[in-house]
Amino acid sequence: MADFSLNCPNPLHYDHIVMAHGGGGRLMQQLLAQIVLPTLQNPLLDQQHDSAVLAMPSGRLAFTTDSYVIKPLFFPGGDIGKLAICGTLNDLAMSAARPLHLSCGLIIEEGLPIADLQTILRSMQTAAAAAGVRIVTGDTKVVDRGKGDGVYINTAGIGVVADGVTIAPAMIQPGDAIILNSDLGRHGIAVMLEREGLNFSHSLVSDCADLSGLVGELLAAGIELHCLRDLTRGGLASVLFELATSCGLAFGIDETALPIHDDVRAACELLGLDPLYIANEGCMVAFVGEKHADALLDRLRQHPLGQQACRIGRVSDSPSRTPLTLHSRLGIARPLTLLSGEQLPRIC
Repeated sequence: MADFSLNCPNPLHYDHIVMAHGGGGRLMQQLLAQIVLPTLQNPLLDQQHDSAVLAMPSGRLAFTTDSYVIKPLFFPGGDIGKLAICGTLNDLAMSAARPLHLSCGLIIEEGLPIADLQTILRSMQTAAAAAGVRIVTGDTKVVDRGKGDGVYINTAGIGVVADGVTIAPAMIQPGDAIILNSDLGRHGIAVMLEREGLNFSHSLVSDCADLSGLVGELLAAGIELHCLRDLTRGGLASVLFELATSCGLAFGIDETALPIHDDVRAACELLGLDPLYIANEGCMVAFVGEKHADALLDRLRQHPLGQQACRIGRVSDSPSRTPLTLHSRLGIARPLTLLSGEQLPRIC
């Protein structure tokens, strides 16, 4: 009688994610061993333990987390992988933290092409390596077809803030200059045009970028920054309104000073959108004392991500019932507040 074996044959090759890739068995191990780990490879991740054990330098620890659900997954200027890494690095940088380590949680929809997953992971690794950080731990889950829009990504990051450095909304002071490093609304419009298949002539790409290197240079130059905030969901107006409300001061911004790409302006006029409320992914607002404003602008303009830097407004010396005011081209003072809904959903 021939020998009878209960050993299962090697699984077939798959071009798309199947539910078994998240089941903890052989297919999941193959996905990790052949796709995820080789792409994100580093000594800490290679330990493949339930948690990464990290040596921390002196200073205060900064910790942040965010989730990314953008649609489409790939857009002019980036993809969900690059977005996840840059977004988390930027959140750390806004607290004056030098990024050290990242985690990566993948929630993958059944049916996602494995080639797409590889491209996304490579984007994550490229962005992390460019910033000098490592993805040191993570998790993978698979959800039913139709329940995940391809892939969702959660990233968490830790960094270190040097002793004696505090950058926070509570540090904003009356008389502070309000300064931008780049133009407004490019990420949201680029994603929206790609999603909706609107092919009218334009040259827009997302501004998705890691700002941690730029912030590190500003800190090293000794510029006394009071507050930084990256302009993601809700755009410039939402961020400034929230900050003004938080610190109990009034902000005034000049419409004529706002840097808006001609194609962004044209798309907004055509579609009835307001660029002040559209998300960015490589743009930040900085608050600095008036005596340091020119030095900050000079340093920003020396960096590739700050060449469009400009002063857009000022923190009022006197309290106001209106936290945020836009001084229009016609000389009219228009209060800005939070939108009650969404202009462009799912773009970061």
